[in-house]
Amino acid sequence: MSALNELYKEIERCQDCELAKHRIRVVPGEGPERADLFFIGEAPGWHEDQQGRPFVGPAGKFLEELLASIGLRREKVYIANVIKCRPVGNRDPLPKEIEACRKWLERQIEIVQPKMIITLGRYSAARYFPNESISKLHGKARKRGDIVYYPMYHPAAALHQGSLRKTIQADMLKIPEILAQAENLVQAQTEPQQLSLF
Repeated sequence: MSALNELYKEIERCQDCELAKHRIRVVPGEGPERADLFFIGEAPGWHEDQQGRPFVGPAGKFLEELLASIGLRREKVYIANVIKCRPVGNRDPLPKEIEACRKWLERQIEIVQPKMIITLGRYSAARYFPNESISKLHGKARKRGDIVYYPMYHPAAALHQGSLRKTIQADMLKIPEILAQAENLVQAQTEPQQLSLF
């Protein structure tokens, strides 16, 4: 059994917060054991809770369109969420829920070893850029250690606020160039460094 599959079994047994009582399915994440790009959303929604897979509702369809725009299929990237169970009524995740799931996400990142982590939405951005606004962060890549961090609006934001659709599409189109540039930057910084071209 692969390291990811073993981890998924552990996550399925998790009872570390109240969300475990209300879930239908745990939504650990999915993707290859090794992937250059690691997308982190916020929390599973209704569709995800039913299927046990991340980003399978309307926001997921838009994410697949975005990936296609840079020549990728979802099977080639890793996709997860900050929390692994759906909050009741699709409410925002609570700090204690995010903290309870922190270890799972950290272990996924350790296994997958991505070159670039793309945060989708304010809750996943806050993991790496606390107290910074997604409206100011989005589309700006920063490097910390060997990983580039790239905040974007959540795809669902375009479904609620159509004016963000073009912004999200433009931010996605930057990813291949940022990834190519990042490979030439080998540095370990305590603070994330903004890449000069973006």
